[in-house]
Amino acid sequence: MKRLLTTALIAIFSLAVSFAQNVDLEIHNPIIPGYHPDPSICRVGNDYYIVNSSFQYFPGVPIYHSTDLVNWEQIGNVLDRESQIPLMTADSYGGIFATTIRYHEGTYYMVTTNVTTGGNFFVTAKDPKGPWSEPVYLKQGGIDPSFLFEDGKCYMVSNPNGIVLCEIDPVTGEQLTESKVLWYGTGGRYAEGPHIYKKDGWYYLLISEGGTEMGHGLTVARSRDIWGPYESNPVNPILTQFRQVSQGHQIQGTGHGDFVQAPDGSWWVVFLGFRRYGGDFHHLGRETFIAPVTWSNGWPVINDGQPIMEEMTVKASWTAATPAKKAWKEEFDSPLGFGWVYLQNPEMSRYKMDKGRLTLTGNIPLADRDHPTFVGVRQESPAIQVETKVRLDSPKAKAGLVVYQNHNGFAAIRFSKGKAELHFKLKSIDTVLGELPVKGKEAVLGVVSSDGNMYEFTIDGKPLGRLETSLLSSEVVGGFTGVVLGLFAEAGTASFDYFDYQEK
Repeated sequence: MKRLLTTALIAIFSLAVSFAQNVDLEIHNPIIPGYHPDPSICRVGNDYYIVNSSFQYFPGVPIYHSTDLVNWEQIGNVLDRESQIPLMTADSYGGIFATTIRYHEGTYYMVTTNVTTGGNFFVTAKDPKGPWSEPVYLKQGGIDPSFLFEDGKCYMVSNPNGIVLCEIDPVTGEQLTESKVLWYGTGGRYAEGPHIYKKDGWYYLLISEGGTEMGHGLTVARSRDIWGPYESNPVNPILTQFRQVSQGHQIQGTGHGDFVQAPDGSWWVVFLGFRRYGGDFHHLGRETFIAPVTWSNGWPVINDGQPIMEEMTVKASWTAATPAKKAWKEEFDSPLGFGWVYLQNPEMSRYKMDKGRLTLTGNIPLADRDHPTFVGVRQESPAIQVETKVRLDSPKAKAGLVVYQNHNGFAAIRFSKGKAELHFKLKSIDTVLGELPVKGKEAVLGVVSSDGNMYEFTIDGKPLGRLETSLLSSEVVGGFTGVVLGLFAEAGTASFDYFDYQEK
């Protein structure tokens, strides 16, 4: 009788879910735009949390919250103390790599790799807003570590040589078993980004292959035993834009994903991708996207096998408001918000906020990787208008506004006594694209990108120069990050009155 009742309840629940999932949910990809790569997601009740890689920037690992999977708000940064994230002179190939967030018995876990120093580690918190603990370092190497909690045990996967599994102590980090190779993937290069899930008696191993460029994708294998052997999905890859049907789409490079199950039983996947501008180039960085997941013959199917689009309508049991374009003005009259980042660990004596002004003291050129004076925000839309007002507070001051990809590629309005110049740095190229005389010690600096293909720079409303966005793309400059719009000082002292960011 109990078995019949249980079967009947399951049938009723399944029927209720199928009826509930008939509402059109409008998805606007990317859900977290701009430089937000390697997303990992977890759900606790009706709340979802996403974390992202942060590389050479401090604070590290932005964390976002949502209740509808469409609208996301940054609620903090997981690594907000230098003791958690020593970055030394990390560049955009260093620092904090891919992250995983998980929740188990009242505790949140974030596990990641500091490739510059320390290796794999995890931190914990009772509240995802923080504070998060000091790092607990892990023996098993590789990158892209992930946890699975089951039956009182904590399993860790990473990729030192293939996808490797061990059991650890989730308090001390001690490795409790030998590491075992589970899978090498389907033969694509760079098998990485592993996560393990348990569903219907199967362990599913989701990984990325192909490298985080145009040929990126997701593949999956499964086993009845967590230790293997794992069988590959016969229709791998389950996600890629590297096909004829999607070769002309703006969104490319989709991969490095993480599954989550909603309260109504539906499945979803978040993953990285990038949007191309000016040809096969992306300058905004790898962004966070989402798509629905269904199951067929015991295997996950992403977006019904169709290409990922910026605007998608899918069936769900809830609706969500359309995210608004961002428009805000920082007046420097209160502590900087969560979205502001520094290059490496900042020397805070060079950053002062007082009476509605942010004062920066310069030390070295922007091209130097040893803690330049810089603070900025991610460019999250291809079409933006940014403006700031700067005052030179010392005779030899050099300061300004920069479109920064990394130390090898940026375009900066450098304001100094009597002039402003547009400084362009591209690897061994270091040149001035435009110059104008400036009277006085104050100037209004601006940058506009109307369509994602060109940056236009101004000083006091006058044109200073133009630059194609492709020249600051990852394909040209290199690195794993994206454009950050920043304020800087290379010498002397300068103060900024405001920072105005508008998405067009």
